[in-house]
Amino acid sequence: MIRKHIGVLGIVTALFPDGIVALFERFAIANPAEGTLRSWVNPAIRSEGVLVAVISLLGGRSYAWMMTLTGAFGAVIFLFPDLYRKFATILLYERPDSIEWNERFTSGVRIIGAIYVFLAAKTYRDRRNETQNRR
Repeated sequence: MIRKHIGVLGIVTALFPDGIVALFERFAIANPAEGTLRSWVNPAIRSEGVLVAVISLLGGRSYAWMMTLTGAFGAVIFLFPDLYRKFATILLYERPDSIEWNERFTSGVRIIGAIYVFLAAKTYRDRRNETQNRR
C-alpha cells in the first residue's frame, strides 16, 4: 500500500518539479526570493520522480534497495539536520551565501528523516514477512 503512495508521489514530483521546489522553499527558506536554483535542479527533481515512480511500480529488489537508501538518507538528516541544510544550500543554489534557512525547519528536517527511516523499516519488515510466509 505504501509503495503505491510513494509511486504517486514520484509521479507528482515528475510532473510538477517547480511546485515541489516552491513548496519546499516556502517552508524551509526564510528568503526564497533571494535564491536562484542551479539550472540542473528541476530536471534532476523530475528525473528522480520518474525513477521513484518506475521503481515503485516494479517493486521487488529495486524497490527494497531504494527504500534502504531512503532510510539511510533519513537517518543522516535526522541526526545531522544542520549538515543537511549546509550541503543542500551548496548543492542546490547558485549563491549559497544568500540563502537563509528558516530555523524552525530543523524540526521539519528531523520529522522528514524519521518518516524516511520508518518507511524503510516498514518496507524491510514487510519484505521479510513475505519471505518467511513463502517458506
